[in-house]
Amino acid sequence: MVIGGSGLIGSKLVKILRQGGHEVVAASPSSGVDARTGEGLAGALAGAAVVVDVANSPSFEDRAVLEFFETTGRNLLAAEAVAGVGHHVALSVVGADRLPASGYLRAKVAQEDLIRASAIPYTILRATQFFEFAGGIAQSADDGGTIRLPHAHVQPIASDDVAAALAEVAVAAPRNGVVELAGPEPIPLDDLIRRYLEARRDPREVATDAHARYFGAELDDRSLTPGDGPILGATRFDEWLARSAS
Repeated sequence: MVIGGSGLIGSKLVKILRQGGHEVVAASPSSGVDARTGEGLAGALAGAAVVVDVANSPSFEDRAVLEFFETTGRNLLAAEAVAGVGHHVALSVVGADRLPASGYLRAKVAQEDLIRASAIPYTILRATQFFEFAGGIAQSADDGGTIRLPHAHVQPIASDDVAAALAEVAVAAPRNGVVELAGPEPIPLDDLIRRYLEARRDPREVATDAHARYFGAELDDRSLTPGDGPILGATRFDEWLARSAS
């Protein structure tokens, strides 16, 4: 069962798993399964061996995003315990526990804490930022037509590679711990967005500002990059840019 099965990652994951011969339920409010309210959870979970949670909050406002991840987490884990689910997989963010100034990342840590405290075997896959989020990062950092971002390194990844890694984790034994996933190369955040805008023929300029905040947090080279031994995606940013532009 994939919670958030109609979203960017969920839809790709469902396709991969079905191509691999697995029986998959793509769960989302549009399909009558709402982890936030609990609607439809019990019936959808009947017979499920693995639950993969890739749902995301509709709001990034601090209180709303915390409420979303805590409520959906509690509802999911309680329903899974009743259904006898043997593996809970959750998608989180590399560096979530290093940036408490970010309300979104505080909420992801709260979600992780609920998973660890449950009795259900689990794997938390922490991924770096998706290439597909570059436009949103640019928009969030736009200061009157100038985009202000730090030169701190990130190691972004293609959403296709995230879905592929999640599929492998979902069919493997629970790790009862955290696995990190990143793109193949570190890139300074300001350079990443500069290259993205150039490829899109977007005339906005990117100004390097060491104190510019990324969704509420100041960054350094370790903030959003993985530690030792992460899983690495195969797709490079320039390859993705060329493919997406075409």
